[in-house]
Amino acid sequence: MKAFLVALLAAVLCAQQASSLFCYLCENEHSNWNCMKTYKCKDNEKYCTTTYSTVGTGKDMGQRITKKCSADCPEATNVDFGMAAYSTKCCSTSLCNFSGANSVRIDYAVILLGMAGSLVCMLRVGL
Repeated sequence: MKAFLVALLAAVLCAQQASSLFCYLCENEHSNWNCMKTYKCKDNEKYCTTTYSTVGTGKDMGQRITKKCSADCPEATNVDFGMAAYSTKCCSTSLCNFSGANSVRIDYAVILLGMAGSLVCMLRVGL
């Protein structure tokens, strides 16, 4: 009986404790302040992700933030389409997706180049 109890004690002490991951959760919010709701992820979800997107320029620029739990970690992406851009990052500790600041920026050089190209085309056509 003692051997059984010692074996049971050893099994309990050596067992890996399951720890739940908590992430901040929001969908298409305008501000990070609206993304403070915490959520307990499912057992298969091992990452917290933050997706940040912008559209427009200057005072007409809009931004959206989405935070959630994820089963996989997408590679950190930064995609810039000139007047629209998005960025996704992930992390693997509880509440690690607190910040809404990702490295998304609009490339104004691309915008200016596009405007210059349009101007040249218009001048060639005679508009």
